[in-house]
Amino acid sequence: MSNSNLEGKHMSFSEITANPAPLGLLGFGMTTVLLNIHNAGFFPINPMIIAMGIFYGGFAQIVAGIMEFKKNNTFGTTAFTSYGFFWLSFAALNLLPMLGLGEPTSSEAMGAYLFMWGLFTLVMFIGTLRISRALQVVFGSLALLFFLLAIGNFTGSAMIMTIAGYEGIICGFSAIYAGLAQVINELYKKNLMPLGEVN
Repeated sequence: MSNSNLEGKHMSFSEITANPAPLGLLGFGMTTVLLNIHNAGFFPINPMIIAMGIFYGGFAQIVAGIMEFKKNNTFGTTAFTSYGFFWLSFAALNLLPMLGLGEPTSSEAMGAYLFMWGLFTLVMFIGTLRISRALQVVFGSLALLFFLLAIGNFTGSAMIMTIAGYEGIICGFSAIYAGLAQVINELYKKNLMPLGEVN
């Protein structure tokens, strides 16, 4: 039986459900890469990013968080459900003005929004110090990404936003690696893709 690598606890003897962490990490990682290709300046925000944010970044991570709840994994439940709702809220921030349900979010308000997510992620990063090196990279680079995006919005600096975009692409691919590594390692029953688990 596999265990959820988002906390590293052994499952109870009767636990037979699958490890939800790869689903959550891939939902986060793939959506993050696509959004930050936009932040790096390659294409404008568009329905592809919003759709990924709602369905894979949003709903898939929430499902993963609910599955982590079943596994008694507080860290995984908190992380995946929180970031799932982050993506839904991000999609709403872009969609509501288009639907005439409010004015576009100001740069200052967006900066405050991103800064709060940065604080949350920084504390979650401390939790990863008990889990694995792979997740330390994911959460550490994500905290940096949120703070860079917050500064970019507060200052209006296009250069900082571009730097954040490239850093976010790295962050997203680190999550994709962490998710796929768990799938491959479980299938082959050996550590083919190291995660640097903390003992």
